Amino acid sequence: MALIALGLNHQTAPLALRERVAFPADATTPALAALSAEPGVQEAAILSTCNRTEIYCNVEAGAEHVPGGWLHRHHDLAGARIDEFMYRHADADAVRHLFRVATGLESMVLGEPQILGQVKEAYASARAAQTLKAPLERLFQNTFAVAKRVRSDTRIGSNPVSVAFTAVRLAERVFADLGEACVLLVGAGETIELVARHLTESNVRRLIVANRTLENAQVLATRFGGYAIALADLPRHLAEADIVISSTASREPVLQREHVAAAIAARRRKPMFLVDIAVPRDIDPGVATLEDVYLYTIDDLRGIIDENLRSRREAAIQAEAMIELSVEHFMGWWRTLDLRNPVVELRRSAEAERDEALQKAQAMLARGKSPDEALAFLANTLTNKLLHAPSANLRAAALRGDDDLLRAAERLFEAAGNRESGMGNR
Repeated sequence: MALIALGLNHQTAPLALRERVAFPADATTPALAALSAEPGVQEAAILSTCNRTEIYCNVEAGAEHVPGGWLHRHHDLAGARIDEFMYRHADADAVRHLFRVATGLESMVLGEPQILGQVKEAYASARAAQTLKAPLERLFQNTFAVAKRVRSDTRIGSNPVSVAFTAVRLAERVFADLGEACVLLVGAGETIELVARHLTESNVRRLIVANRTLENAQVLATRFGGYAIALADLPRHLAEADIVISSTASREPVLQREHVAAAIAARRRKPMFLVDIAVPRDIDPGVATLEDVYLYTIDDLRGIIDENLRSRREAAIQAEAMIELSVEHFMGWWRTLDLRNPVVELRRSAEAERDEALQKAQAMLARGKSPDEALAFLANTLTNKLLHAPSANLRAAALRGDDDLLRAAERLFEAAGNRESGMGNR
């Protein structure tokens, strides 16, 4: 049995490749079913965000390569040279990686809190798909506990730093006063909600929210004093926007080059600033070739250094120590799964010896032997058989000087004697 984590993220793979291996929400359940049906795969979970796609599996020995092969086939990645960009972790390294991911130590913005919610969503999806058993279930529960402890005991989440916050900070560098800007938000998910909150705190002049489901756009727009439109109406309102920030779950771009070209012409060449923080991308990359248009993708945000990260880096050192201790604890439990339970084995062996001796005693009675003779045989046989192996092992331990085993046996049989004495006094 082996625990495997494999995937790629913003540190190892370009955006174009991350787009190809992303799992949209509606495709995760069938993907989990297909992955868990692979030979040797006992459990599976998939974490897919704008910055990473990762697979966590519990596999039988010898099947460690199966999840990676499945990912190649599932996304038809022949010739994509994906192995050059992927990382693979096994057992303790896999546990450590998941702990680091959930606490934000692997995020583009160190310590950002959204990733923990995304890990919880991956866990919920795997539970709903019934691809979790005790080992991965326990791993995820331990992950949530570690992340909570890191958040509460360190300052890693003390400052408002996230992809959404960084996008707004980037917009503030272009527009010194957001109080003079109209911002068009595309999408209505958690990331866009965070963007809207930061924009409101920066006193943005006007906010427009576009979404495929108009009702969701209206809920978000109402909350932050904005105006809601349907995604289909996006081209008609695009020229009003000085800033466009987009984050949807669409598999195809929702904003084409011709839409932006028409909008910039209607604006009489007044510059337009666009930030695409979706994976796959929401905005056609060809938009970047237009004059007076400034397009940034999620990878461009990596170059923005925020002062608040300093305290988070210091907190990360504390978090690493906490994670290492938690990895040791989990792996201690994990190793016991490959060990036979001595209590279970002892009872199973004793019951087998009992049944055999009882059958022979019953046979003696059937042949006309007296009950006293059959009971004596039964008692002597059970005593000899149950004590033979422990006695032989203790004699061998004494001959080789194994004091640890002898002391352990002394404590064990002393405890058993005390229990029997106590029962006799009741």
